[in-house]
Amino acid sequence: MRSMRWMFCLTAFVLPLAAQPYDLLIRNARVIDGTGAGWFRSSVAVRGGSIAAIGRLDHAGARTVIDARGLVLAPGFIDAHSHALAGLRQHPDAENLIRQGVTTVMEGQDGSSPLPLRDVLEEMDRLRPAVNIGFFAGHGTIRTRVMKTEMRAPTIEELDRMKALLEQAMRDGAFGLSTGLFYVPGNYATTAEVIELARVAASLGGVHISHMRDETAGVVASVAETIRIGEEGGLPTQVTHHKIIGKANWGRSAETLRLISEARARGVDVTLDAYPYTASSTGTGALFPQWALSGGAQALAERLSAPETRARIRAEIVRRILEDRGGGDPANVVLASCRFDPALAGKSLADLARERGLTPTAENAADIAIELQRRGGCSAIYHAISEDDVERILAYRWTMIASDGGVVAPGEGAPHPRNYGTFARVLGRYVRERKLMPLEEAVWKMTGLPAQRLGLWDRGLIRPGMQADLVLFDPERIADRATFAEPHQYAEGVVAVWVNGVETLREGKMTGSRGGHALHGPASAR
Repeated sequence: MRSMRWMFCLTAFVLPLAAQPYDLLIRNARVIDGTGAGWFRSSVAVRGGSIAAIGRLDHAGARTVIDARGLVLAPGFIDAHSHALAGLRQHPDAENLIRQGVTTVMEGQDGSSPLPLRDVLEEMDRLRPAVNIGFFAGHGTIRTRVMKTEMRAPTIEELDRMKALLEQAMRDGAFGLSTGLFYVPGNYATTAEVIELARVAASLGGVHISHMRDETAGVVASVAETIRIGEEGGLPTQVTHHKIIGKANWGRSAETLRLISEARARGVDVTLDAYPYTASSTGTGALFPQWALSGGAQALAERLSAPETRARIRAEIVRRILEDRGGGDPANVVLASCRFDPALAGKSLADLARERGLTPTAENAADIAIELQRRGGCSAIYHAISEDDVERILAYRWTMIASDGGVVAPGEGAPHPRNYGTFARVLGRYVRERKLMPLEEAVWKMTGLPAQRLGLWDRGLIRPGMQADLVLFDPERIADRATFAEPHQYAEGVVAVWVNGVETLREGKMTGSRGGHALHGPASAR
């Protein structure tokens, strides 16, 4: 009934052109402004893509007037860790994001980004996607440009070339430096190397965001390393998609969060982000020792052809299945997509073992993982995270919400449900049902906090002069519907979305209009 009343009012209050000082007027909304402060009843007016006025506005007119009684109006949600670029090129409407209320995504994560960055920023402006998109400069991409995937320290000349590439990316529009110290080739870098590059980003106003070196047994040391990079690099630093992987490590979020609190107390600007699920998702290469992946696919094939080396690699894969990402059971490693064989999506390593007439042991699963990697590797979902750690991390004061997902569409593989449900799941399950935090705090973690961290000074708050990235949702209905078994299900409860004032979702339906554009970081000439 609430949705029907909103639809009626939307039609009833379209005014003559002579009485239209605003493009949009949202009346009687329960406004949560992105600051973390309590909600208040107000009207919000939009003109020319920006928020023009807030208040009673009883006698104001607009081309479109919405009675939002019973609904929450919030700033558009900012996904601080996204892999949306590839999907946006295919699906610029980004329906899976818009239906969650996401209006801005940050790409270039885990040490991997486009270079030169100016080209992709121009591409995004031409594409005009449904969401705004900004980028970090990837340390791994920069290192590969200079050193390929060699497992060694850079020479002084090579480090200087890396610094120059990072500086150019910052001037092109990057928001800072992303590192993927778990992945090749970032894993081959010392902390000192990263700090040298972080200082370049710091000199140009950037931040550092890191997929840490280890999220399993070495998670505490990895958080300490991320803090050190910010402290010695002289820039804000972020532990991204923070999680604790492997049953033996469950509960250690208490230690990692204590480290972050202690660092903040001594003046280190460190924050974190997280997604609300007990499974991670990355490539099947995550099961391999990083040294085995040095030099690329051909080098790996040569190592696997040597019996002793193959045995070492296989033993480490077995260990990772039993002790960390595999959660102790090959059934916990589920393929999300394989380019060389789409039919594998949704099958676990245990399933594949049984199809081959094998017992689903870690050893047999390791042989299958080697086979998959030799064929190009797959994206996989790893069920190895504790709900207690998820809740502790989400509830922590300085955790913002981020999906680590991208733009997907129904029928494309068997992706992690975070692509469809992250933001709605926090508001539905963890706020309304679990009461883990107040609604205002959750919205702040999705809006004002990431905007502050990234330096998006014209977004993330409902204030006059800010860009009109807005989401209108029903706090009693908002929920995720995507599951691991059935991931292709859109979130529910988001009624309307505006991106830079462009109405993108109306009455729960996509309008076909797109208002997003490329965002430029602090050193950009634009």
